Amino acid sequence: MTRTLVAGLAGGLTLNVVMLLTFRLIGFGWNGGGFLLTSAIQSKKLIAVWTQLEPLPLIVVNPAPMVAGFLVFGVMHAAIYGWLSTGWPAGIVPRALRFAGLTFALSFLFFEFFTPVNMFGEPLILVLAELSFWAIIALAEACVIAAILERRAHPERPSTQA
Repeated sequence: MTRTLVAGLAGGLTLNVVMLLTFRLIGFGWNGGGFLLTSAIQSKKLIAVWTQLEPLPLIVVNPAPMVAGFLVFGVMHAAIYGWLSTGWPAGIVPRALRFAGLTFALSFLFFEFFTPVNMFGEPLILVLAELSFWAIIALAEACVIAAILERRAHPERPSTQA
Protein backbone atom coordinates (compact mmCIF):
# COMPACT_ATOMS: atom_id res chain seq x y z
CA MET A 1 0.00 0.00 0.00
CA THR A 2 2.75 2.46 0.95
CA ARG A 3 4.78 1.44 -2.09
CA THR A 4 1.78 2.09 -4.34
CA LEU A 5 1.14 5.45 -2.72
CA VAL A 6 4.77 6.54 -3.17
CA ALA A 7 4.82 5.34 -6.78
CA GLY A 8 1.52 7.06 -7.46
CA LEU A 9 2.55 10.37 -5.95
CA ALA A 10 5.84 10.25 -7.87
CA GLY A 11 3.95 9.35 -11.03
CA GLY A 12 1.44 12.15 -10.45
CA LEU A 13 4.25 14.62 -9.86
CA THR A 14 5.87 13.45 -13.08
CA LEU A 15 2.57 13.85 -14.90
CA ASN A 16 2.29 17.43 -13.62
CA VAL A 17 5.86 18.41 -14.51
CA VAL A 18 5.82 16.86 -17.98
CA MET A 19 2.44 18.47 -18.72
CA LEU A 20 3.94 21.80 -17.68
CA LEU A 21 6.93 21.29 -19.97
CA THR A 22 4.90 20.12 -22.97
CA PHE A 23 1.49 21.76 -22.97
CA ARG A 24 2.31 24.91 -21.03
CA LEU A 25 5.86 25.68 -22.13
CA ILE A 26 5.61 24.52 -25.75
CA GLY A 27 1.93 24.17 -26.66
CA PHE A 28 0.19 27.10 -25.00
CA GLY A 29 3.22 29.17 -23.99
CA TRP A 30 3.78 30.82 -20.63
CA ASN A 31 1.76 33.87 -21.70
CA GLY A 32 -0.52 32.33 -24.31
CA GLY A 33 1.92 32.65 -27.19
CA GLY A 34 2.36 28.94 -27.94
CA PHE A 35 1.48 27.37 -31.25
CA LEU A 36 -1.71 25.75 -29.94
CA LEU A 37 -3.21 29.21 -29.45
CA THR A 38 -1.48 31.20 -32.20
CA SER A 39 -1.65 28.83 -35.16
CA ALA A 40 -3.65 30.30 -38.04
CA ILE A 41 -5.44 26.97 -38.49
CA GLN A 42 -6.43 26.56 -34.84
CA SER A 43 -10.13 26.32 -34.02
CA LYS A 44 -11.54 29.68 -32.92
CA LYS A 45 -13.74 27.81 -30.45
CA LEU A 46 -10.74 26.18 -28.76
CA ILE A 47 -8.93 29.53 -28.54
CA ALA A 48 -12.01 31.16 -27.04
CA VAL A 49 -12.43 28.41 -24.42
CA TRP A 50 -8.81 28.79 -23.28
CA THR A 51 -8.60 32.60 -23.43
CA GLN A 52 -11.99 34.33 -23.44
CA LEU A 53 -15.04 32.34 -22.34
CA GLU A 54 -15.73 32.70 -18.63
CA PRO A 55 -15.03 30.89 -16.50
CA LEU A 56 -11.60 30.20 -17.94
CA PRO A 57 -10.23 26.68 -17.40
CA LEU A 58 -9.27 26.01 -13.80
CA ILE A 59 -5.79 24.92 -14.89
CA VAL A 60 -5.27 28.49 -16.16
CA VAL A 61 -6.75 30.58 -13.35
CA ASN A 62 -6.22 28.36 -10.30
CA PRO A 63 -4.05 25.35 -11.10
CA ALA A 64 -3.67 24.03 -7.53
CA PRO A 65 -6.83 21.85 -7.55
CA MET A 66 -5.83 20.42 -10.93
CA VAL A 67 -2.30 19.68 -9.73
CA ALA A 68 -3.77 17.89 -6.70
CA GLY A 69 -6.18 16.00 -8.93
CA PHE A 70 -3.35 14.82 -11.17
CA LEU A 71 -1.55 13.53 -8.06
CA VAL A 72 -4.67 11.52 -7.24
CA PHE A 73 -4.72 10.20 -10.81
CA GLY A 74 -1.09 9.17 -10.33
CA VAL A 75 -2.03 7.14 -7.26
CA MET A 76 -4.92 5.54 -9.15
CA HIS A 77 -2.59 4.76 -12.06
CA ALA A 78 -0.08 3.13 -9.69
CA ALA A 79 -2.84 0.98 -8.16
CA ILE A 80 -4.01 -0.10 -11.62
CA TYR A 81 -0.40 -0.79 -12.63
CA GLY A 82 0.08 -2.99 -9.55
CA TRP A 83 -3.11 -4.86 -10.33
CA LEU A 84 -2.32 -5.52 -14.01
CA SER A 85 1.46 -5.67 -14.27
CA THR A 86 1.87 -9.09 -12.67
CA GLY A 87 0.47 -10.60 -15.86
CA TRP A 88 2.93 -8.73 -18.09
CA PRO A 89 6.50 -9.64 -19.10
CA ALA A 90 8.93 -8.89 -16.27
CA GLY A 91 11.09 -5.79 -16.22
CA ILE A 92 10.70 -2.06 -15.87
CA VAL A 93 10.87 -1.21 -19.56
CA PRO A 94 8.42 -3.82 -20.91
CA ARG A 95 5.93 -3.08 -18.16
CA ALA A 96 6.31 0.70 -18.44
CA LEU A 97 5.76 0.54 -22.20
CA ARG A 98 2.61 -1.54 -21.76
CA PHE A 99 1.25 0.75 -19.07
CA ALA A 100 2.06 3.89 -21.07
CA GLY A 101 0.26 2.41 -24.07
CA LEU A 102 -2.72 1.50 -21.95
CA THR A 103 -2.92 4.92 -20.31
CA PHE A 104 -2.44 6.68 -23.63
CA ALA A 105 -5.11 4.66 -25.44
CA LEU A 106 -7.75 4.61 -22.71
CA SER A 107 -7.32 8.15 -21.38
CA PHE A 108 -5.48 10.55 -23.62
CA LEU A 109 -6.52 9.27 -27.04
CA PHE A 110 -10.14 9.16 -25.89
CA PHE A 111 -9.91 12.69 -24.48
CA GLU A 112 -8.40 14.14 -27.67
CA PHE A 113 -11.03 12.46 -29.82
CA PHE A 114 -13.96 13.45 -27.64
CA THR A 115 -12.99 17.02 -26.73
CA PRO A 116 -10.61 18.77 -29.17
CA VAL A 117 -11.86 16.84 -32.23
CA ASN A 118 -15.53 16.47 -31.33
CA MET A 119 -16.28 19.62 -29.36
CA PHE A 120 -13.78 22.14 -30.67
CA GLY A 121 -13.16 21.05 -34.26
CA GLU A 122 -9.41 21.24 -33.75
CA PRO A 123 -7.37 20.52 -36.92
CA LEU A 124 -5.85 17.05 -37.16
CA ILE A 125 -2.24 18.29 -37.30
CA LEU A 126 -2.67 20.11 -33.97
CA VAL A 127 -4.43 17.11 -32.43
CA LEU A 128 -1.46 14.99 -33.51
CA ALA A 129 0.90 17.46 -31.82
CA GLU A 130 -1.14 17.20 -28.63
CA LEU A 131 -1.16 13.41 -28.89
CA SER A 132 2.63 13.50 -29.07
CA PHE A 133 2.63 15.51 -25.83
CA TRP A 134 0.28 12.98 -24.24
CA ALA A 135 2.47 10.09 -25.38
CA ILE A 136 5.49 11.71 -23.71
CA ILE A 137 3.45 12.32 -20.55
CA ALA A 138 2.11 8.75 -20.47
CA LEU A 139 5.57 7.28 -21.00
CA ALA A 140 7.21 9.46 -18.34
CA GLU A 141 4.57 8.66 -15.73
CA ALA A 142 4.61 4.94 -16.55
CA CYS A 143 8.41 4.79 -16.31
CA VAL A 144 8.39 6.41 -12.87
CA ILE A 145 5.62 4.16 -11.56
CA ALA A 146 7.21 1.02 -13.00
CA ALA A 147 10.67 1.91 -11.72
CA ILE A 148 9.42 2.41 -8.18
CA LEU A 149 7.08 -0.56 -8.02
CA GLU A 150 9.39 -3.00 -9.80
CA ARG A 151 12.50 -2.00 -7.85
CA ARG A 152 10.80 -2.22 -4.50
CA ALA A 153 8.81 -5.33 -5.40
CA HIS A 154 12.04 -7.20 -6.12
CA PRO A 155 14.64 -5.95 -3.62
CA GLU A 156 18.23 -7.05 -3.93
CA ARG A 157 18.78 -10.33 -2.13
CA PRO A 158 22.08 -10.90 -0.41
CA SER A 159 24.26 -13.50 -2.03
CA THR A 160 24.41 -16.88 -0.30
CA GLN A 161 27.71 -17.77 -1.95
CA ALA A 162 30.88 -17.50 0.12
